[in-house]
Amino acid sequence: MRTGFRMILEAAGGITVVGEAENGAAAVAQARTERPDVICMDVQMPVLDGLEATRRIVADPDSSAAVLIVTTFDRDDYLFQALAAGASGFLLKNAGPEDLVAAVRVVASGDALLAPEVTRRVIARFAGEPEHATTAGGQMTPPGGVTSGGVIPPFTEREVDVLRLLAQALSNAEIAARLVIGEATVKTHVSNVLQKLGARDRVAAVVWAHRNGFA
Repeated sequence: MRTGFRMILEAAGGITVVGEAENGAAAVAQARTERPDVICMDVQMPVLDGLEATRRIVADPDSSAAVLIVTTFDRDDYLFQALAAGASGFLLKNAGPEDLVAAVRVVASGDALLAPEVTRRVIARFAGEPEHATTAGGQMTPPGGVTSGGVIPPFTEREVDVLRLLAQALSNAEIAARLVIGEATVKTHVSNVLQKLGARDRVAAVVWAHRNGFA
C-alpha cells in the first residue's frame, strides 16, 4: 500500500515523498527528522495506532505537518477522534489516485479535507453536544481546542462573511467566487479568523460558527 501511494504521489509532480513508516511510532520519529508538510496516516497500525501518533505529531511545537488520515474504515468514531487529535483531513483508501493527490494538496495548502456530508456529521456531533462529551472511546472534545463560551472575537465585516461561508464547508476558491474577491485574500481572511478564534484549523472554526450563531 505504501509503495502504491509513493508511486501515485511522485508521479503527480510537485510532490516529494520523503519517508515511509510501518507503524505509528516510526511515523512520529520520522516526522521529527524529516519535517514533512503532509503526513498520510493510517489508523490501525502496530506498536502505536495512527490516532495517538497524530496527537503526538500535532502536539509537537516544532512540527508544522498537516495529517491526512487515510483508512479503510468509514467509522464515525475514527473520524471524530482523528479530528479531535488534530488531523486536517479524512480519506478512505478506496478513493481514486486523483483523490489522494488532491487531498494531499488540499491539506498542504492549509485547507481541511472534509466533504459536505462529513462536515455535517462533525457538526452534528460536536456542535450539538455539551462541551465535553463522553463516548465509548473516552472523553471527546471539539476539534481545534475552541470552546463555545467567552466573548465573540472582534471580527471585521468581511471576516464574518468568510466565517459564514466556512460554516457551509466551502473551499477557499468557492468563497472567493461567492464574495468576488481573490483566493489569496480569502486565505488571509481565513488565517485571521483562525487566529482570532485560537483555532488550529477550519474544522474547529466551522464547529465554533455553528455553536455561536454564525451559520
